Amino acid sequence: MKAVGYQKSLPIDAAESLVDFEIAKPEPHGRDVRVAVKAISANPVDYKVRKRAEPPKGEYRILGFDAAGIVDAVGPDVSLHKPGDHVFYAGSIQRQGTNSEFHLVDERIVGKKPASLSFAQAAALPLTSITAWELLFDRLGAVPGKRHDPRTLLITGGAGGVGSMLIQLARRLTGLTVVATATRPDSQKWCFDLGAHAVIDHSKLLKEQIEALKLDPVGLVASLTCTDQHYKSIADFIAPQGRFGLIDDPSEFNIAVFKGKSVSVHWELMFTRSSFQTADMIAQSHLLNDIADLIDKGILRTTLDQTFGTISAGNLKRAHALLESGKSRGKIVLEGW
Repeated sequence: MKAVGYQKSLPIDAAESLVDFEIAKPEPHGRDVRVAVKAISANPVDYKVRKRAEPPKGEYRILGFDAAGIVDAVGPDVSLHKPGDHVFYAGSIQRQGTNSEFHLVDERIVGKKPASLSFAQAAALPLTSITAWELLFDRLGAVPGKRHDPRTLLITGGAGGVGSMLIQLARRLTGLTVVATATRPDSQKWCFDLGAHAVIDHSKLLKEQIEALKLDPVGLVASLTCTDQHYKSIADFIAPQGRFGLIDDPSEFNIAVFKGKSVSVHWELMFTRSSFQTADMIAQSHLLNDIADLIDKGILRTTLDQTFGTISAGNLKRAHALLESGKSRGKIVLEGW
């Protein structure tokens, strides 16, 4: 089968940073389903792994986590899916990735594809939907329901993949006031279109902009990017007993700045359940099924922004380069072989 991977951790403009190659089709065992991959999307974790995790000499690492496709075969212990099912999911960081014609994934982290979406539209959703949902409800403890919640949720980096889902989830499923940050006019409009009540510029002083809005106190913060640049200023205006959640990898982070206000700090990594085979691992399958239902009901929408053609090393290099520039919006999808 066709696949895209790498053997050495190289800058994305290097000839062999990502290459096309052939590999044997994997066979499913246990609770694995084998998916014929129809579309994938690129995420920042792809280039982070490419830069940091060089495979053993002579071996290929296949990247990619998001996928939408058709179940091709199943292992003997599978009960949730069958051949022919249309599915979407974000795979495990412990296994080979979705940038391949066929891919093995544990059924407990696979959901049924939204019926109203194409494979490309569906492939934009899994990793960011899971991350946004877990961050909002499991880590930050937001309360589902449309009753007014007297707190503001601040989302730094609202136009990115996770931010694009988080804005929608918070606005459609909770009573929180939603404030996102974005710098470029097109990114700010994107956040408003997704449902943000207000958008501020994270290249300027956050505290002054928040105070000028005169909204409910910032009780919840989702720090999705550049946490090391913003967390100290956020500590100045986050409400006492607030919650601060982050998903990135800050080079410097001193939790002590939150002590005076008894602010709790929460990390979110959507790979935790699959990496540690947690007892509640199947929650991600249920979560994706809920996302699909909300999509099909018109409550949520896909965050697909750009399609970069077929799944190939050349097109994936373009996707990695745009993600590394920090100027992407929504999700980048590749479809077909």
